[in-house]
Amino acid sequence: MKTKMATSADVHVRICAQEMIKYDLEIKAAIQDIRECSGPQSALMQLNYHVKDKFNQLRRRIQDLEQMAREQDKESDRMSIQAEAESQRRQMLSNQTAWRKANVAYVMSMDKMEKDELLREGGQSVRARKVTKESLVENSSNITESLMSISRMMAEQVKQSEDSISTLATSSRTVQETNEEFKNMTGTIHLGRKLILKYNRRELTDKLLIFLALALFLATVLYILKKRLFPFI
Repeated sequence: MKTKMATSADVHVRICAQEMIKYDLEIKAAIQDIRECSGPQSALMQLNYHVKDKFNQLRRRIQDLEQMAREQDKESDRMSIQAEAESQRRQMLSNQTAWRKANVAYVMSMDKMEKDELLREGGQSVRARKVTKESLVENSSNITESLMSISRMMAEQVKQSEDSISTLATSSRTVQETNEEFKNMTGTIHLGRKLILKYNRRELTDKLLIFLALALFLATVLYILKKRLFPFI
């Protein structure tokens, strides 16, 4: 039964790992699309929504992996799965940084395009330029909101990573303490074995001495009886 349960857990871990790899690749592809995006604003918002959705799915899978780690009986299996979950968290944080940079690059690109357009349209009316500036401000505001959302997500991931590292550190201390206890128990058992062997040897020596003393006593008794019963022999 334990073998079947362990096999089932291994399968779930592998499935979870495969899904995380798929989400990671999809996120990287979407971030690349953001880098290459040239507008409009709605297209960028759609890409950011897609990336955010994939991050949420990836986060849930990482949490599933951490739950599987907590359910392991063997400390080595638990540590291995927990380390994999932490590796995935670090990778996700790296992708979030790349996501933020891609949005910043888009803002800078759009800002440059707007300025170039304003310079080209220098002969147009002040109102037209005002509308263009208002559009730029609106775009910048929307993107700033997206960046703030990304920053909040990254802060959450950093906090969760710190918690995971703390859990790993606690587990490591537990393993070290367990090893120390095993060493102490081994020393105690070894000492007990020595005492038992010493006691067994002492018991054998005592039996031999008792046997010799008894033999000497019997010999003495026989000698005395012989002298009294057969004094001339």
